[in-house]
Amino acid sequence: MVTALLIVGLFVAVFVGYNIGGSSTGVAFGPAVGSRIIGKVGAAALFTGFALLGGWTVGRNVIETMSNGIVPASQFTLVTSIVVLFFAGFALLISNLFGVPASTSMTAVGAIVGLGLASNTLNESLMFTIVSAWIVAPLSAFFVGLVVGRYLYPHLDARFSFSRIEDGLLTVDRSGSIPRPKLGGNVGKREAGGAASVLIIACYMGFSAGASNAANAVAPLIGNGSITASQGILLAIGAIGLGGFTIARRTLDTVSDGITDLPILAALIVSLIGATIITILSRLGIPASLAVSTTSCIIGLGWGRASRAVTVAEVADTALQGEQTPTAELSSGALIAETSESEVPPGPTIGDVADGDVPDSGTVGDGGEAGEVPPIGEESIEELTAENLFDPAATSRIVLLWVLSPTLSAVGSFLIFEFILNVG
Repeated sequence: MVTALLIVGLFVAVFVGYNIGGSSTGVAFGPAVGSRIIGKVGAAALFTGFALLGGWTVGRNVIETMSNGIVPASQFTLVTSIVVLFFAGFALLISNLFGVPASTSMTAVGAIVGLGLASNTLNESLMFTIVSAWIVAPLSAFFVGLVVGRYLYPHLDARFSFSRIEDGLLTVDRSGSIPRPKLGGNVGKREAGGAASVLIIACYMGFSAGASNAANAVAPLIGNGSITASQGILLAIGAIGLGGFTIARRTLDTVSDGITDLPILAALIVSLIGATIITILSRLGIPASLAVSTTSCIIGLGWGRASRAVTVAEVADTALQGEQTPTAELSSGALIAETSESEVPPGPTIGDVADGDVPDSGTVGDGGEAGEVPPIGEESIEELTAENLFDPAATSRIVLLWVLSPTLSAVGSFLIFEFILNVG
């Protein structure tokens, strides 16, 4: 019976990891694949390698928290472990059904909280720390994105933006006796530097995903001693990698098609900010959502771009007069693209919110001088609105699901553990 339950537990863990890999590969490498810098197989290989590095190093702290910190490890029997893992997989289902980037980490923690409440073993002080981090992390990502969008992004876009490399980054020179790789025909120093930046940040995203997500697939099984931490990391990353090589192809297709005509620079900014926040939290042993942080940064970036239509002085003056501000009009008519963790995280969404209206500057291959950026308050409201920068209604729905998903997980798991399994 124990062996059968263990097999079921391992199967559920692999299922969770498989779905995480399918969605997270697109999160990390969508911009790189969409800009023709790397193929899908290469993206899956790099993602798996860096996810393993993140899980093997920083991810151990998150595993320790989820396997022995929120509730004692003794609470993780094979049965309770399977229930907790089920709710971790349920988070991915919620994400797919509602088209919202629901957090696997938050929902997995919610399931553990339900177990802790039913058994009266919940570490309340640690949970206060975790929930506080869940509030601070997206707020930080939002405000960093807002500052970048309002003050820095137009200048960065005017100087460093680059588009998709249509014919691929590398070609094979077969003119000699030995074939050798070389840069594509329309790839210059600027393109090569941009491509290197895209790949480096994509690998960083893979590292962050492995650090934060490995625990979601195997922490309960490690807690009950069925497998060791090292075995669990290998199992989780193996399943994540399998998802990256298989079902992630569809995610990468979606992301690649979405960013075809959109700037990659915004994707890099959001990816860098989101991955940094999650890596820091993972180092502290706090399970948190990469999707929530990156999406918050997307919202902040779009709002910051929209706010460039007016100055702070104009907003204050209009507020004193009791009139509607131009930014209010912007927020009522614009749209931030709706995404899911399994479909389009920082790919098309990022491009949609940050497609610059900055005058043409030196783009890929033209070697031109940086274009002039209109001062704050002098950008066209109509142009900003047309860029689909921000939609409060979509944002409200996203935030609602962020709160609802772990809440339902905690309540559902509590009811099962309290009234069906009687763990108390």
